[in-house]
Amino acid sequence: MSLKEQLKADMKEAMKAREAGKVALSVIRMVNGAIKNTEINEKRELSDTDILGILAKEMKMRQDSLAEFEKGQRDDLVDQTKEEMEILKKYLPAQLSESEIRTIVVNAISSLTAPVKMGDVMGKVMPETKGKADGKLVNTIVREEIAKVNG
Repeated sequence: MSLKEQLKADMKEAMKAREAGKVALSVIRMVNGAIKNTEINEKRELSDTDILGILAKEMKMRQDSLAEFEKGQRDDLVDQTKEEMEILKKYLPAQLSESEIRTIVVNAISSLTAPVKMGDVMGKVMPETKGKADGKLVNTIVREEIAKVNG
């Protein structure tokens, strides 16, 4: 079952659950809207990989919002955002650990010739980590490993 079909099926379930499925329904509708907009703009059907990118983007937006809500001590919004993030997690692949990301980065660097450049490493690493790791964390690890290699 594709991600798109899974989202549709889960949306139906959330509609049947009425009050209990209210948050899930709103999150799934928001994701479906983002998918539909992207398909219209790009004039093509999105693949599961593309949809994972959209889901990751939605998750990132909520993580950023969560940090702001916590700073502002808005507990009501913190709880709602955490609930939305739990719903999105069901559709995202398991996140890579820091050591797994570091291994991917080290392998990418070893496949390149010196001098190692940030763009070259990121170009090799991002396709492997897309949707499975936070881009900021990947960027930080790449910088650390390049500094070790380039001295």
